[in-house]
Amino acid sequence: MAKTSDIQLGDGTRLLILYEDRAVLAIDKPVGWMLAPNAWDRTPWNLQLALESSLRSGAFWARCRNLRFLRFVHRLDADTSGVLLLAKSQGALRALGQLFETRQVKKSYLAVVQGVPREQAWDCALKIGRDPRQPGRMTVNGLESRAALTQFQVLEASQDTALVLAQPETGRMHQLRVHLAASGHPILGDGLYAEVSGQKSEVRDRRSGAAEDQRPKERILRRDLALALRAVGLAYPDPFTRRWVRIEAPCAAFLRKFGFQERVIPRAGFAVARGQSPTVNRR
Repeated sequence: MAKTSDIQLGDGTRLLILYEDRAVLAIDKPVGWMLAPNAWDRTPWNLQLALESSLRSGAFWARCRNLRFLRFVHRLDADTSGVLLLAKSQGALRALGQLFETRQVKKSYLAVVQGVPREQAWDCALKIGRDPRQPGRMTVNGLESRAALTQFQVLEASQDTALVLAQPETGRMHQLRVHLAASGHPILGDGLYAEVSGQKSEVRDRRSGAAEDQRPKERILRRDLALALRAVGLAYPDPFTRRWVRIEAPCAAFLRKFGFQERVIPRAGFAVARGQSPTVNRR
């Protein structure tokens, strides 16, 4: 039975499959879908619940793979699109989760930021913790702060925005958003963290021109108003074969949307040990 090239959810949403092997599926997560525990059923955009519902219904994409289990290994913010890794078994989930815990997974993101950074490349090592003034928000040196490190590189600049390659070494909640805001260059569309840098980020509805309501519940439902952040690459040593796997998401539409040239994104962070051949998948 031929396998499908995407996952179709109950509401008709199609999730492009970027890579697949015996242990994992990697998809291109659309904007708006949350990665939350199964118990979080107060939104129709819980991706894990939607996947499980489709599995239980006997959808063809699952039947053609004889799938009984599928679970996200790591998280992307609801407003962030791009590469998302899904485990096909509990064993794969544990093994891949350990790779993330031990920082063996290399992640690359594209972000469009306000203003043009003075440095072409820089590292941010500010610790990140919970903001005591606002639940759900993180801040530098907040409550229970933990070490965080992100490498940034400016790829292209316009008059008042810049395209930045971001590669986090750690995986703190909202890490890229907090670090870029603290650097004075918040991500476009980020109403939660723009004020950290003293700049106001006002996202407007493309249809009416009205300012967007920045409340979290509203942002989840307004999938046409995206954060300018996309996960474009993931690389890791396969825990079962020990071969390096590299997964890349298409980025041309993202670049065009924000007025940047279509280009090949540098593969920094995707280096593999000498003598190893990475498995590459690019759509």
